[in-house]
Amino acid sequence: MIDTKNLTKDYGHGRGAFDITLSVPKGECFGFLGPNGAGKTTVIRHLLGFSRPQSGTAEIDGKDCYRCAAELQTRIGYLPGEIALPEGVTGTMFLNSLNKMRKTKDDGYTKVLLDRFELDPSQDTKRMSLGVKRKLAVVAAFLHDPDILILDEPTSGLDPIMQNKFIEFVKEEKQRGKTIFLSSHIFHEVDACCDRIAIIKDGRIVSTFSAEELKQTKEKIFRVTFKDMESFEKFTALSYNFTSKNRGKMRARVKLTNDKVNGLVAELSRLNVADFVEIPYTLEDYFMSFYEQDHHFAEVKA
Repeated sequence: MIDTKNLTKDYGHGRGAFDITLSVPKGECFGFLGPNGAGKTTVIRHLLGFSRPQSGTAEIDGKDCYRCAAELQTRIGYLPGEIALPEGVTGTMFLNSLNKMRKTKDDGYTKVLLDRFELDPSQDTKRMSLGVKRKLAVVAAFLHDPDILILDEPTSGLDPIMQNKFIEFVKEEKQRGKTIFLSSHIFHEVDACCDRIAIIKDGRIVSTFSAEELKQTKEKIFRVTFKDMESFEKFTALSYNFTSKNRGKMRARVKLTNDKVNGLVAELSRLNVADFVEIPYTLEDYFMSFYEQDHHFAEVKA
């Protein structure tokens, strides 16, 4: 349903998207995971037909996203990462105008969405809080009951309760056969909704995998806390794959496969260990393995 081949858009200075190849079949929720600035929104702009690739292709249901943008957008529900609403209108007026432009009949589905997301759209858009604007954008994206959903940082600005409601709604839409492309940097959101996940770094896809594969990994993560700095320094100087180090707490996390556990225990038996526990291997841990050398992700979890 969604297909890109070697999609490239170079804005210079390492910014953009490079050689992006991905495929999303009908009925799948595909997670596009990466930090801000990694290139997620650039890819989405091409899927929506807002930008033309410098090279490569972007297609939805076999149609070129740029050349057939107007036709495809009638089938797409788009939730942008940054909300810009027209001023001088109420939320109700905004939703009514969308229904008219899309030539959709209001069969009560608008009220279903408003009730689901606890939204009163009678307020002027200029006076709305960020959370209310986000809920209005969510309703607008789903208003015409589209079969393809492109969601860019969808829960940004929503409170935790509403985030959970949105995640449950996306899961229900997937059960109805919708094809969903969900771009996010929030791990639990991607983990809860997505069948397959791609990680993007510096504009390039560095890994694509199924959520089930990650759950069945043979790798383990152990968190070790030491009683003294000497033990901490000796341990962290060893050639293990450390996912994080916290010097202040004299604590580190190490990732290894089952066959290396006995060797780890032998090393630790010669040091002053205060605590040693296994941590379930998560999507965040896998993601961090691609970013652990970056200074802004260093020493965040130990």
